[in-house]
Amino acid sequence: MSDIPRLIAWRRQLLEAHTRLRSALSVAQDAAESGTHLPDVSRDLLLFCHGFCVGLDGHHRGEDALLFPPLVAQFPELAGVVSKLTQDHEMMATLLARFDAAVRSAESPATLALHLQGFAAIMESHFRFEERQLEPVLDRLQLDADPSAVFGPL
Repeated sequence: MSDIPRLIAWRRQLLEAHTRLRSALSVAQDAAESGTHLPDVSRDLLLFCHGFCVGLDGHHRGEDALLFPPLVAQFPELAGVVSKLTQDHEMMATLLARFDAAVRSAESPATLALHLQGFAAIMESHFRFEERQLEPVLDRLQLDADPSAVFGPL
């Protein structure tokens, strides 16, 4: 069997992971927005928001540990891009920790919705940059790893 499908799959895996994370964020946003009108959604809101936080954190940890080192080793010209992506991951981890604290302290759904709205803009900018910069080389990346470990549990 040829290695080509596995190589091309890394690009597809990245895009699928981003699609799942965008969807998880949308569910969390919908729960927060509906919670501004319905007082009984706090448990669902906690579940959706916490699930999104865990999913995004797992995605970034997998990229940092399992994708970025071999990517830079095989494509050294991407060191600056990977450095920026890693910095983005650290910034988003801080924002996720603040958001998770807000969820756990039972902030109002309206407050959580504002957190998610701001986070959505940052996440989307990060994903678009990552896709634009990495898609062309992911088709050539030689990496023997489990895609769910590399791109997260979602």
